[in-house]
Amino acid sequence: MTDVIALGEVMLRLDPGEGRIRTARTFQVWEGGGEYNVARGLRRCFGLRTAIATALTDNAVGRLVEDLILQGGVDTAHIRWTPDDGIGRTTRNGLNFVERGYGIRGALGVSDRAHTAVSQLGKGDVDWDTLFATGPRWFHTGGIFAGLSDSTADVAEEAMTTARRHGVTVSYDPNYRPSLWADRGGPQRARETDLRLAGHADVVVGALALTGEHPGATHTAADEVPDALSAAAGLVPQAKVLATTLREVPSAGVNDWSSAAWSAETGFVPGPRMPGLHILDRIGSGDAFAAGLIYGLLTGASLEHALAYGTAHGALTMTTPGDVSMATLAEVEALIAGGSAAVRR
Repeated sequence: MTDVIALGEVMLRLDPGEGRIRTARTFQVWEGGGEYNVARGLRRCFGLRTAIATALTDNAVGRLVEDLILQGGVDTAHIRWTPDDGIGRTTRNGLNFVERGYGIRGALGVSDRAHTAVSQLGKGDVDWDTLFATGPRWFHTGGIFAGLSDSTADVAEEAMTTARRHGVTVSYDPNYRPSLWADRGGPQRARETDLRLAGHADVVVGALALTGEHPGATHTAADEVPDALSAAAGLVPQAKVLATTLREVPSAGVNDWSSAAWSAETGFVPGPRMPGLHILDRIGSGDAFAAGLIYGLLTGASLEHALAYGTAHGALTMTTPGDVSMATLAEVEALIAGGSAAVRR
């Protein structure tokens, strides 16, 4: 039986290592995607049984992505395969070129993801009633999937409402990407979509994106976070938990990292603070935070301890390359308990 199902795109990430995309001669390949990364972290770090609902074009690139997903232990039974036309005219698999950044040079992502198989999913393409009748405990999706096309937000809403009807806990991460909305109504439409979909969620991760005029419109100072989360709670009154990462970026390689959450039961809850955290690759850290938070909530931890799981897991994910977590549960728990970077033999 599956514990957690995620809905989202899985792309092939091409990583030039310490170099630049524009001058690279070789790339390391990984799999990655905002919603998928959560399922992968829950499987590999936290030991839960997870599955990804997505679509891939049936060619060698799609099968490479599948192979990487299988290596991550995530169930591929709910991948929808679309026929390959030979040149990607009608359907293709997404590519994501990513520089990690260093010092004053920030991370850079160059996505090549238009007209992908998953962006063409429509309502009715997935039998959600049958899927949720198998007994999963949690369903996760987010704003990246919702922003892929005009139809994917409808698919996300269809899945979320069906999950709730089956008694499955639902989480949503706004995870705003300006490039996905540039010619489709911009940040204002993204905000409208997020509010519509977050209205079906029990848990909203990245909840500060719901505040302000549009996602990313304002920077929330540390002393403003409690009020901002309360304001977000007023926008999605059915949500039981709202959570967010908090990050200051002195340089690409050193971040101040923390988190916070709100629930009707506890009110505002601050997360652990990790100032001066050294970063190798920050991509996927918010997804790793979501995975740790979900693990804590699924296992009955207090909101404070669930935040600690998420914050520690996100921090450890930034110490390794690629989108996905390479941390173990033992490492996460050691960091929560105050562990150091001393050599272990």
